[in-house]
Amino acid sequence: MHNLPRIRPSIYLFLSIFLFSCPIFAQKIQVQRVEPTNWWVGMKEPRLQLILHGKDLGGSNVEISHPGVRLEQVHTVENPNYLFVDLTVGPDARPGTFNLVLTKEVAVRRGRRTTQQRVSTSFPYELKARTNELKAQGVDQSDLIYLLLPDRFANGDPSNDRFADMADTKADRNDPFLRHGGDLQGVINHMDYFKEMGVTALWLNPIIENNQPLTNEGGVQRSAYHGYGFTDHYQVDKRLGGNTAYKKLVEVAHASGIKIVQDAVYNHVGINHWFIKDLPMKDWLHQWPTYTNTSYKDQPLVDPYASAIDRKVTSDGWFVPFLPDLNQNNPFVANYLLQHAIWTVEKFGIDAWRVDTYMYNDLEFMNRCNAALLEEYPRLHIFGENWVNSVVNQAYFQRNNLQVPFKSNLPGCTDFQLQFAINDALNQNIGWNEGVQRLYQVLGQDYVYEDPSKNVIFLDNHDMDRFLSVVGEDMQKYRMGMSWLLTSRGIPQIYYGTEILMKNFKNPSDAEVRKDFPGGFPGDKENKFLTSGRTNAENEAFNFVKKLATYRKNTPALHSGKLMQYLPQDGVYVYFRYDDTKTVMVVMNSNEKEVSLSTARFSERIKSATKAKNVVTDETIPVVETMKLAARTAYVLELIP
Repeated sequence: MHNLPRIRPSIYLFLSIFLFSCPIFAQKIQVQRVEPTNWWVGMKEPRLQLILHGKDLGGSNVEISHPGVRLEQVHTVENPNYLFVDLTVGPDARPGTFNLVLTKEVAVRRGRRTTQQRVSTSFPYELKARTNELKAQGVDQSDLIYLLLPDRFANGDPSNDRFADMADTKADRNDPFLRHGGDLQGVINHMDYFKEMGVTALWLNPIIENNQPLTNEGGVQRSAYHGYGFTDHYQVDKRLGGNTAYKKLVEVAHASGIKIVQDAVYNHVGINHWFIKDLPMKDWLHQWPTYTNTSYKDQPLVDPYASAIDRKVTSDGWFVPFLPDLNQNNPFVANYLLQHAIWTVEKFGIDAWRVDTYMYNDLEFMNRCNAALLEEYPRLHIFGENWVNSVVNQAYFQRNNLQVPFKSNLPGCTDFQLQFAINDALNQNIGWNEGVQRLYQVLGQDYVYEDPSKNVIFLDNHDMDRFLSVVGEDMQKYRMGMSWLLTSRGIPQIYYGTEILMKNFKNPSDAEVRKDFPGGFPGDKENKFLTSGRTNAENEAFNFVKKLATYRKNTPALHSGKLMQYLPQDGVYVYFRYDDTKTVMVVMNSNEKEVSLSTARFSERIKSATKAKNVVTDETIPVVETMKLAARTAYVLELIP
């Protein structure tokens, strides 16, 4: 036996009193995040639901004190790290900051006894005054939208290319799958370029934080430079410049007469989203016994004979394994997404929404979200990505004239059916249903839409083969396609670089059609933003776009007049845009040879005009009984009475 030191009885007594009288507290409640991060007084919808996240918040009592603000209900959910707090911000509420005070009874043990002790914490919350800043202008047929990926367009601030504290720390322009460093300052720096071209709106692929790790896709490690995997809804990605840079971009664009379209993603988030790491509740996501991918099929959503499981797989299946699918039937999820959309318009002043993967969302939720946005911002335009397989199915997902059980309230869509048709018109041999006949037929089905002028029309985008490559790098076909884009009904959208003949197919991946804009990055050998940096062919293409875009912008008959089209004959397609003051005649000869066109058939619209101005060449030509049309050529003619 070891000899132990002797301890005086008085010390034993002290230790026993200390050990058995010291309280043992449950962990103190901590509020680490409140979203929306702020709100405004004077909104049309007075209800506001806050999501509080922290440590051990469940069961807390919440108190607030602010004139005009009323606490309605506190929701405790499965995960004790969350509270959902319902407020009413009344019409008499004043701007200012108030505290959310949380109190809770926690168990405390003293000796052999357990008692309850009250602990509390508080968190400041700000209600701001609404400003008169320009916002929610909407886009319409008078606009030309320019679509760009910020990471691939221009690098205005190399200091934000990479951050050591992010899940993806890499940036390398030599790797097509990594980030390249483009940012919002780069977009700001080229506002004059957009204005020169005639662009009136910018659609940026998502700018919200994508703090995603590299993901293995097809055996290749790829970054989330495209922006479709959100990890924090209330932060613009700091590699793009963060919230401050985005606010600056909107302000500079508006000062330049250019609107901003934001890319919305409601269907899914990134695997690294903060609430995915600590789910509020199990049904925050669409859960399956084993991983289930969407079928990507639109048919089960519209098919009156479809099975329930086919519908469920389409709508509730995950888009890809690393993009968790949000359950918008959960009212807390729905409120979170809806309020973020409103917050974004009010915070940054954007003018329109493009909604990604529209049909995969819960469609009743989308109706609710669209209605809430339009109630608050009546001029805002919303258009969805409805990449489907027929005109009728495309119309189903927006405001339409169909007699169907579900009625969508989405104002417009990205018009894939017309995009498919123009490619067929340029590339197919002339036939009964082929070639330009396809374009005529698709436009002839506009009766299914409530307002087809709200559809966004395009030749290519970030998910498709580039237009120049699709038409075989044929400049005559390129000009025909561009002429159609800038004279047809709908809101035209051009993909970055199409105006300077950027090309490529999606082979082996999307990265091939998302290359850097030459001149947008330090060290670029060529600067295609400048006339001097472009080849003769590139300048010809740029000036062609500029000429037609500027004419469209300044000609109401073209951008918002009526459309009358004539049945194509022998590969020649003719249509008119007109109003009470002006008539524009568009003639497309898709033949490989020169043809003669008799004009007598078009007397209803030509009327007494004897001359016409060629909009592209500024040449005045006679309108005669028979017109000679060059092979594979489009003519845009302003008729002169």
